[in-house]
Amino acid sequence: MKKKLKKIVLAYSGGLDTSVIIPWLKENYDNPEIVCVCANVGQDDEIEGLEERAKKSGASKLYIEDLTEEFVNDFIIPTVKAGADYEGYLLGTSFARPIIGKRLVEIAKKEKADAICHGCTGKGNDQVRFELAVMHFAPEMKIIAPWREWDIVSRDQEIDYAEAHKIPLKISRETNYSKDKNLWHLSHEGLDMEDPGNEPQLEKKGFLEMSVSPLKAPNKPTYVTLSFEKGIPVKLDGKKMTATQIIRKLNKLGGENGIGILDLVENRLVGMKSRGVYETPGGTILYRAHEVLETICLDKLTSHKKRELAITFADLVYNGQWFTPLREALSAFVDATQERVTGDVKLKLYKGNIMNAGVWSPYSLYSEEIATFDEGGDYRQDDASGFIHLFGLPTKVQAMLDGTKAKKKAPCKKRCGKRD
Repeated sequence: MKKKLKKIVLAYSGGLDTSVIIPWLKENYDNPEIVCVCANVGQDDEIEGLEERAKKSGASKLYIEDLTEEFVNDFIIPTVKAGADYEGYLLGTSFARPIIGKRLVEIAKKEKADAICHGCTGKGNDQVRFELAVMHFAPEMKIIAPWREWDIVSRDQEIDYAEAHKIPLKISRETNYSKDKNLWHLSHEGLDMEDPGNEPQLEKKGFLEMSVSPLKAPNKPTYVTLSFEKGIPVKLDGKKMTATQIIRKLNKLGGENGIGILDLVENRLVGMKSRGVYETPGGTILYRAHEVLETICLDKLTSHKKRELAITFADLVYNGQWFTPLREALSAFVDATQERVTGDVKLKLYKGNIMNAGVWSPYSLYSEEIATFDEGGDYRQDDASGFIHLFGLPTKVQAMLDGTKAKKKAPCKKRCGKRD
């Protein structure tokens, strides 16, 4: 089978894994042509010099595909509207994989490739996410996952392999964290963080890239106002922007104020727990603003059911099941709930914290006239007596029944110990 593969399309980031994979494929698959695909989902600063590195590693060509707008509009915003997070994690890597997998298939078909290859480890979630996307768009396509085949067992051994093959790398053994970056977030895994007893070195120079430690944030707060239309962010501080532009600006503001740093031990899809540190400055602000707006725009039943389904939505995204009927159905439900989620939210950012500073909507269900402690409005306090009576009636009946049974089971006072 290996000898039949003449051309392989590789999901390429220029990092350690994918750099090593190119020569490994050529050595172990009878020297096929390697076509690299880099999907730009907002990690613009990591693309410089990528083509030169790919070709020096043995690739014949490199596609750099700018998918940022599609990523934001078709993946990020639907997830924000759903209010979905996985155990606190805002799904930065998770919802980037389906769009990359989709583009890999499109280029593989264009190039008439025999297989698609990725650099995900056999311990991670991304292998599932990539491969489910490929299965959806090209169920007949062969998938190669070197981490499930080769004899390399650690990132140190990968570096040894790269040095032996004179492969250019941007990392060293000391900075060899496993990272993933896009417009939405940056993740850090490995090295000292594999022990959850170790405090992450947030103040160490070079560790954080999108943010500063809250300890180094300014001593005065920053205010931001976000405007939404049907759950979609459309303005920042009164200025109309695209969702992508808003996220970029929020990344800057949030990063400067130490917002959105998450140290998490999560439950991976493959069955283990893993520890990582995530930087999601703009996304954390956007989630909070959207959540605050929904508090005045959604009725109780819709809000509670939406929160329940957000867990399912997050599981689907985390597990790589974006291209499924259930995810599409949930998105249709979410879109229906967002019809009146329109308005403005003001937030105060301060040393890693986000505080509410005001919310307004033309569709607000909050009535100051009804909620006030002063007299007035359509709410009559004496109506609460009848409401409590009927609402508590099942509780009262159950208590009466339990009391009757307890009396029947009471022990006899006679010495014989018999019951009445």
